[in-house]
Amino acid sequence: MDKEQKNSQLYIVPTPIGNLEDITLRAIKVLKMVDIIIAEDTRTSGVLLKHLEIQKPLQSYHVFNEHQTVHSIIKKIKEGKTFALISDAGTPSISDPGFLLIRECLKEGIAIDCLPGATAFVPALVKSGLPSERFVFEGFLPHKKGRKTRLEALAKEERTIILYESPHRIVKCLEQLAEHLGKERKASVSRELTKLHEETVNGTLEELVQIFSAKTPKGEFVVVVEGRAE
Repeated sequence: MDKEQKNSQLYIVPTPIGNLEDITLRAIKVLKMVDIIIAEDTRTSGVLLKHLEIQKPLQSYHVFNEHQTVHSIIKKIKEGKTFALISDAGTPSISDPGFLLIRECLKEGIAIDCLPGATAFVPALVKSGLPSERFVFEGFLPHKKGRKTRLEALAKEERTIILYESPHRIVKCLEQLAEHLGKERKASVSRELTKLHEETVNGTLEELVQIFSAKTPKGEFVVVVEGRAE
């Protein structure tokens, strides 16, 4: 039986993190089937949907308006509308908006279907060559309050550590990781995954600080660091 049947529910649909060919056939089918697509940035998502030749109403849903819009979305779902939630790239709710809407839909007994698909930290972890059977995903570290506390906790972590970081903070992040976890700790930095200028650099934290301090970092970064030796 075909799993996708149009009824009142919410679909979580991962989108490509760079290469548009990474969209799944099932994701395309769902996006064509639903009544409304909820998008983190309608301009960014509009480019993808145009590429896929999908014309559906788009509704903005991001970190700055999710508390104001979540209940109106739930109301429309209960009225019979079917929604798909997408983010700018990757799987919604993974360092992107989505958790609040999913939680509230579950409270209301609304069916949720999450499709498998792109998530940046998985290829970065695999390409790092570091142990992947046990790992901890930290997303973005706090910018100010709580950052030092989090770094001190990670220094004791025995599992492989995965972080996201922006280009203007990557050098500072690597420097602080070296300070708290040790300069000789092995690590890997991936950027622009699946895109034309994809790059993965492996080395110690000290070596990575030197490499990325010597150039102007560009793109979105995934940092993978080995855990503390047991």
